[in-house]
This record gives sequence, structure tokens and C-alpha cells, in this order.
Amino acid sequence: MNRPGRLRPTLRLRLTLLNAVLLVGAGAILVLLAWLLVRDALRPTDELVPGTTVLLSDGGRMDAAQWQRELVDSASGELLAKGLVALLAISVVGVAGAYAVAGRALRPLHQVTATAQRLGEATLDQRIGYSGADDEVAELAKTFDAMLDRIASAFEAQKRFVANASHELRTPLAVMRTEIDVTLSDDDADAAEYRRMATVVRDASERANSLVDALLVLARSEAQAGGRLGRRSECDLATGTANALSAMRREVDRIGLRVQTSLESAPVVGDPGLLDRLAGNLIENAVRYNHLHGRLWVRTGTDGDRSWLVVGNTGFEVDQADVPGLFEPFRRGGRERTGARGSGLGLSIVRAVCQAHGGTVRVVAQSGGGLEVTVTLPAVDAPAVPGPVAISG
Repeated sequence: MNRPGRLRPTLRLRLTLLNAVLLVGAGAILVLLAWLLVRDALRPTDELVPGTTVLLSDGGRMDAAQWQRELVDSASGELLAKGLVALLAISVVGVAGAYAVAGRALRPLHQVTATAQRLGEATLDQRIGYSGADDEVAELAKTFDAMLDRIASAFEAQKRFVANASHELRTPLAVMRTEIDVTLSDDDADAAEYRRMATVVRDASERANSLVDALLVLARSEAQAGGRLGRRSECDLATGTANALSAMRREVDRIGLRVQTSLESAPVVGDPGLLDRLAGNLIENAVRYNHLHGRLWVRTGTDGDRSWLVVGNTGFEVDQADVPGLFEPFRRGGRERTGARGSGLGLSIVRAVCQAHGGTVRVVAQSGGGLEVTVTLPAVDAPAVPGPVAISG
């Protein structure tokens, strides 16, 4: 921590000192050159015959060599004295000017520092707004403002995530507490009523447990984004997809979906648990947001260096403007907290798992309703290069 009154080696001071050194050095060199030139220019008697005299203004005579020595010494001394005075004056003016110019040039840096010191939860909307010359300082100010924009967006997303998670958890907890309070307050409640209450509480606790599990998977996936997987082994997307379809078979039969599959081998290297959850989430979403007697199509395969999984479904129509929102936590069909089944974290987890494995996910809104999601991951022996989420309609 800087003590008050202590002279710090600030950038402004260092720039001023550097300018002073350069200015004084250049001035000293010029004075020295002028002094040498004057001394050399005032030596005409070297070409005269020895014993030559010169006529002085008072009528007297003096030996030319002696007269030259006195003239050179006088002119050199006067030049040196006036040159040093001029050098001192120029140095003072130059240093003061350099200090003022450096302060003006570095003013945006002080604005950056002041803005950073003021930043807080309630002041994330503040920006530097530099409007000076388009130089490196302006670039720094713009970069800082862009960074603040990203921080503000991330902070808002985090607050929204926390609020939504709290709401989602509060709902089953409220259901459980209400059922328990109502049943306990009924003095005439019998075993059947307690059994009904227990069933409701169990269902609500399962919903809360599913949400917590989904939140943990999302946090785990995001922590491993960028290819920093803690567990890596060879697995096949086709196997995980087949298992996910088998797990949803009862629900598929219940709503009468027509399922079309083409599960060719799609070998990848990654975390088997996360990849199974990726396939499971896509299949669950395709079934959950489908309609009676709708269609579900699933394909897997590889084209050499990339393996892919395609899951498409019929269902309600999704506006193209809502497609990016599908990847936001607690968004169902581009809407927040609609009361539909599920936690609203399915595609958020899919995106995080794809990024953790260096892959991409592309969503296409179908013209007649429903979505088609394509996940592309590096195949076995292919380098994992993290990529952004690609969304198209």
C-alpha cells in the first residue's frame, strides 16, 4: 500500500525523466559541438609567419598567436556560459512540458483505475467512454470497456441463474411443506391420507433431487470446458444414445412416437459419464417436448476426424429468436419457468459438455415445429479444439 506523500516511480514520472535525460543529453551535445566549432574556427594564425603582430583598436600591437589565444578563450567561455544557461532554460521548459503532456496522455489510465476502484455490484454499468485520439491508450480504454460489458453480462446471467435455481428449488419445497402442514393439521387424517401426503412429498423430493443433480452436472461440465477433462477414455456415442433411447422407451410408447434410428459407430475420447448425460438430455428433451404420435429421429456416425450425433423431433413451433435462449439455464422452449416438466438445464448441460470435449452443437428450428440438434465432437485420434456453440435456423 502506498504511503501518503511518498514519491512513487509512476509511469508519468518515468516518462518525464526519460524525456529530461534525452533533452539534456541532446542539448549538451549541441553545446559541446558549438564550442568545438568555435575553437576550430578562431585559429587563423596557424597559417601566419611566426612573429606576426596584429593592430589593436587602441593603436597598440600584439603578437598574433597571443591575440588568438585570448580571443579563443574569451569566445569559448562566453559560448559555454550562454550555452549552459540556454540548456538549463530549455531543460526546465522541456521537462515541465513533458510532464504536462504525459499527464494528459495518461489521463485515460487514471480513468481506468478510478473506474476499476468504483466497480461493484451496483456500478457495473459505468464505463470509461474515452473519446481522445485513436492511439494505444484509446485501445486500452475500449478493451477495458468491452471487458466490463462481458463482466456485466456474466454477472447478470449469474444473478438470473441463482434466482431461477432458487425458484425451482422453492417450488418442490413449498409443495412438501404445504402437504405436511395440511395433513398434520387434519385431526381426522387416516392412513390413506398420510399415504397420499407421502406420495406427494416423495415426488416433490425427487424433483428437487433431479434439479440438484442437474446443477452439479452443469457445474462439473463448465469446470472442464476448454478440454481440461479430468477423465478421458474411448467411448462410442452410438452406445450412449442407444442406452438413452432404451431408458425412454416407456415414455415413447406412452405418447406413441414414431422413432427412426441410424446408429452407426461414432467413436470419441472423453468423459463417459458426461457424454452419456449429453445423449440422455437430448433424447429426453426430444421426447418431453414432442406431441402425441409425433416423430423422433436419431442418427450417429463419423466422417473420419469428427463424430456426430443428430437428435430431431416434432413438437411445438419455436421462433428463431428463441433458439439462442434454449441454451440458457432454466429456459424451456425459449421461455423461463413455464411449469413444464424438467429442470430447464438440458441444453445448458449439452453445451457445456460439448465445449469441455472441444466440440460444437448446432440447433435448427424446424419449419413445422420441433428442433433438430447436431452435436459434433472430435473423433478418436483427432485433436480436441474447443469451439463455440453454433446456432442456426
